[in-house]
Amino acid sequence: MVTRTRTELLDALAGIEGSTVSFVPTMGALHDGHRQLMAHARPLGDVLVASIFVNPTQFAPGEDLDAYPRTFDADLAVCESAGVDIVFAPEVDTMYPNGLAETVTVDPGQLGSILEGASRPTHFRGVLTVVSKLLGLVRPDVAVFGEKDYQQLVLIRQMASELALGTEIVGCPTVREPDGLARSSRNIYLTDDVRGSATALHDALQAGAVAGPDGVEAVLAAAHSVLADAAVTPDYVALTSTDLGDPVRGKEARLLIAARVGKPRLIDNIAVNLGPPDIHEGV
Repeated sequence: MVTRTRTELLDALAGIEGSTVSFVPTMGALHDGHRQLMAHARPLGDVLVASIFVNPTQFAPGEDLDAYPRTFDADLAVCESAGVDIVFAPEVDTMYPNGLAETVTVDPGQLGSILEGASRPTHFRGVLTVVSKLLGLVRPDVAVFGEKDYQQLVLIRQMASELALGTEIVGCPTVREPDGLARSSRNIYLTDDVRGSATALHDALQAGAVAGPDGVEAVLAAAHSVLADAAVTPDYVALTSTDLGDPVRGKEARLLIAARVGKPRLIDNIAVNLGPPDIHEGV
């Protein structure tokens, strides 16, 4: 079932009252990564809802809003094959009835100003605003987001908890091409002459993870070395705790990378197990 307006969506949800709902929000241009999100979400609820909405508030001036791929008919086919029960595909004025300039927004706080937030200062405000609206409309028991956008996942979890939205936020592992490149709608912009360089992000992450037992500096040095060998200049290479704070030896960390490879700007990340705490730590 395809719904376009708030009323159509609410009527569809009223028809399944009493059922548990899992939810996958998307911006369309669906690929195998989205299929994995839907497969992950399918058993988590009686009813699976997916949204298709290219959200303008998470694009800054000069970013690729107009060029962002829109493949609605193909997206519906993906949703059908994945067992989606309800598709919500609103227009902009449905999601922002008071206009983009007058809408109430969600401030992502300090964690929204680092990493991706430093490069794209308005991005997470737009993401959290639209996700909060979607969660408010769908009111799912569970919502599934990809780990590829790790900072986004952390921020959405924080928002859902702090604003008591009543939805469990679940992360789904990153889906990759055979050569390790993370699946992304923006990969279609990778031309043949830079496609090989794009795998350097994953290679750097793996090198960093291997160096984990040797500590923070070793992780970062290993990742930077791989990127330098591939002539890829990163926007950032960062090692954080799982909640984006400072990494701590003896605990799991997260290594995050962003770099522009040709036209598209790519992001990726990996879990890293750091070595045991320094025996002199705290002495």
